[in-house]
Amino acid sequence: MSPHIRSARLWASVATAALALSFAGAGQASAADVNNARNSGFESGLGNWTCSANSGTTVSSPVHGGTAALKATPAGQDNAQCTQSVAVKPNSTYSLSAWVQGGYTYLGVTGTGTTDVSTWTPDSSSWKQLTTSFTTGSSTTSVTVYTHGWYGQAPYYADDVSVYGPDGGGGSDPNPTVPATPAGLSVSSTTSSSASLSWNAVSGATGYNVYRNGTKVTAVTGTSATVTGLAASTSYSFQVTATNSAGESAKSTAVTATTTSGGGNDGIALPKHAVTGYWQNFNNGATVQKLSDVSSQYDIIAVAFADATTTPGAVTFNLDSAGLGGYSVDQFKADIKAKQAAGKKVIVSVGGQNGTISVNDSTSATNFANSVYSLMQTYGFDGVDIDLENGLNATYMSQALHSLASKAGSSLVLTMAPQTIDMQSTSNSYFQTALNVKDILTVVNMQYYNSGSMLGCDGKVYSQGSVDFLTALACIQLEGGLSPSQVGLGLPASTSAAGSGYVSPTVVNNALDCLTKGTGCGSFKPSKTYPDLRGAMTWSTNWDASAGSSWSNTVGAHVHALP
Repeated sequence: MSPHIRSARLWASVATAALALSFAGAGQASAADVNNARNSGFESGLGNWTCSANSGTTVSSPVHGGTAALKATPAGQDNAQCTQSVAVKPNSTYSLSAWVQGGYTYLGVTGTGTTDVSTWTPDSSSWKQLTTSFTTGSSTTSVTVYTHGWYGQAPYYADDVSVYGPDGGGGSDPNPTVPATPAGLSVSSTTSSSASLSWNAVSGATGYNVYRNGTKVTAVTGTSATVTGLAASTSYSFQVTATNSAGESAKSTAVTATTTSGGGNDGIALPKHAVTGYWQNFNNGATVQKLSDVSSQYDIIAVAFADATTTPGAVTFNLDSAGLGGYSVDQFKADIKAKQAAGKKVIVSVGGQNGTISVNDSTSATNFANSVYSLMQTYGFDGVDIDLENGLNATYMSQALHSLASKAGSSLVLTMAPQTIDMQSTSNSYFQTALNVKDILTVVNMQYYNSGSMLGCDGKVYSQGSVDFLTALACIQLEGGLSPSQVGLGLPASTSAAGSGYVSPTVVNNALDCLTKGTGCGSFKPSKTYPDLRGAMTWSTNWDASAGSSWSNTVGAHVHALP
């Protein structure tokens, strides 16, 4: 969202290239297997590694394990490929893996004598493990392992590369040892059905197991986790262990988390299928509206936007009375109450194209939660919308939102409006945040515009402006862990509302029918239907009004008529 239009991001070339890559599961290593890669953690600089066009170097931060990692920077026609020749045995199966972070990153092997394999991941703000496997031919004694980025994209980081399998005779790095027990386990926040935990990183660990009352409940790669499915007003004991290929550490000192009596979405009186619209607190050429002017088709009205303050993470709201024709704060508050009396929800949206709110530590997370809750009390807002287009920290934004939920209770309405690139992979920080707060999340209305071409859940590339673009990208969220009731389709209300990606209301309705009933589909047909799909969103109620309310009258009526 923005006062004007959103900046376009074109990723078609990257997405197209991704189709050529195959994914394969890792094979099981036996007790006699070794890591045949040399200097796999880059502790000896670039020893044993060769990087194209001097694109590689080693850094001390970020690292996944040890004290060093590879940083490789694509430039021009160079994709920053770094390679190592690894000795292997013929007719043998090997597990290839590496931990990566940063820009688009690829891991693969050539010269296998059978089928060369590769895998990849979109850009990631945290360490993520890439894994595949390969089998050598009858005369293969060495293979070439490689990592590389993508043209014009950000640098990538790689660490702890492994080629596990029979000893090829070329020597190997020392086998890893069982990591130490994690320290610093603490409870960062609780709701009526969840507890958020964090702990200190452990050197050499590749993952962590979380235990509730002595039973393992989840495994994560980072140093935080949210355990859901808990009972309200109940105390639980939690412990965490560190893991790597050598084994699992002892359990940490236990901490106790007590869930609240409120929280969750159970008390929200929203229809099964809902329509969200952004209301502009500014005049950018669209019809100027008071809240009382907003069409009754909108079930959730997101007031755009809250403003950043000089306090890290904190936000405030300033009604643009002058720009809105003398709209007073008192009338604004009264209109919020009137909408609520009519069964609508009014929330404050944080971000937009020019939003600069940053929540990247515990202090700013607390400031964010406290300031949003203060706005809810001052104006009567029902909740908050997260529309941060300049990045967000999944750990601390999740902490902030759970803290807000513990204050607001079961009436909290929480929505999100990520860009399409933000929801291409569950490793993306926006997708991670949505999954982290799934227990309190109302709906994610991804913006299917100003985005160019993107990958669908079937691995094919789809261009914006078609029913396939909407359905195949929604499928990623539906298969990636969000409940259908937490997924909505976000579209511009008119051609003036966005730089690109506008589709007619009829196309929106076809996509809704395809996802909920299996009718109206294009070439992409989901493997199953999602009758509980939440609905649709538009930017904005003002641009809708400028176009004669054709979007809300057509899409809104259709959403409310869904079974």
